[in-house]
Amino acid sequence: MSALAPTLQTFFTDYMQRQRKASPHTIAAYRDAVRLLLAFTAQRTGKQPYQLDIRDLDAQLIVAFLDHIEHDRHNTIRTRNARLAAIHSLYHYAGLRHPEHAALIARVLAIPTKRAEKPIVTFLNENELDALLAAPDRGTWTGRRDHAIILLAAQTGLRADELLKLDRGDIHLGTGAHVYCVGKGRKHRVTPLIPVTVATIKVWLAERGGGDTDPLFPTRQGRRLSHDALERRIAKHAATASRACPSLQNKKVTRTSCGTPPRFGCCKPPSTRPQSRSGSAMQATRRLRSTCTPTPPSSNARSTGPPRPAPKPDAIDQPTRSSRSSRTSDHTERTSAHVMPTSATATRTTHTASSVKSA
Repeated sequence: MSALAPTLQTFFTDYMQRQRKASPHTIAAYRDAVRLLLAFTAQRTGKQPYQLDIRDLDAQLIVAFLDHIEHDRHNTIRTRNARLAAIHSLYHYAGLRHPEHAALIARVLAIPTKRAEKPIVTFLNENELDALLAAPDRGTWTGRRDHAIILLAAQTGLRADELLKLDRGDIHLGTGAHVYCVGKGRKHRVTPLIPVTVATIKVWLAERGGGDTDPLFPTRQGRRLSHDALERRIAKHAATASRACPSLQNKKVTRTSCGTPPRFGCCKPPSTRPQSRSGSAMQATRRLRSTCTPTPPSSNARSTGPPRPAPKPDAIDQPTRSSRSSRTSDHTERTSAHVMPTSATATRTTHTASSVKSA
């Protein structure tokens, strides 16, 4: 048995799942990259995949494989870099188990990623988003569902995967309404909801029914929507909205084209985005503080209030501990009291000396 076969098996079953605890999507992507690499190597070397060894997958073959998927399979540069990342991860793991191939592994790990152009990500303005929200036929069950999906996605900016994995229990419509999800990178996110979204989701939940663990946006059969189904629904409503808003004809409205990729977010620009309840409360608090804070009187303004009473002599003779000026004056008085006897002694000494001279 070659060293490659057990290395591949432990890489996926032990390293990726148990040690790294990678997500199923990451494991599936790495599996597809290795499957394509083994098929390409078997075609180039004439060996079966179980007969391949680590020395057969050198840096020259890896570079040829990357050129193959980019030119022959017509994959993008981003896909090519994703395949290379999977290969790098495999060779990092193999370097610790097979030091006899350290030189070959080091050459493979030295293969750089290719720089790609980043496309400009567009967004939907207020008129385009209103046209897209009006496109679903809210007289039907699927239309009301699609309207709620678009509105929730536009207000929260949830990724498509986060949106499709929402359950009924993830929506909280009471005080401090919000939506909870576990997103990319296993990050827990809580996004507040504005009153318009709360009202729409409340109507949808009353019609949707079900338990807290049921999907929030199901199909007719009660299953979760797939990514392909969501993309088809959005494309259909975008074509309908483009008739009312011609500017949508120049934009490809998909679940990843609007907002921050790979988010769904058909978001408005920041200047026209609806304000959240917490933001309004903060601004109201600031206005309340500015109106309730007393304004100090000007030094040139004449006082119209009653005259202040004169301080009592006892209050002057007995300084308080919190007054810095009182402590200073008290210290000065004590110091002068200690100095006075010295001055009186000097005066008596002077009179004595003068009397001695006269005698």
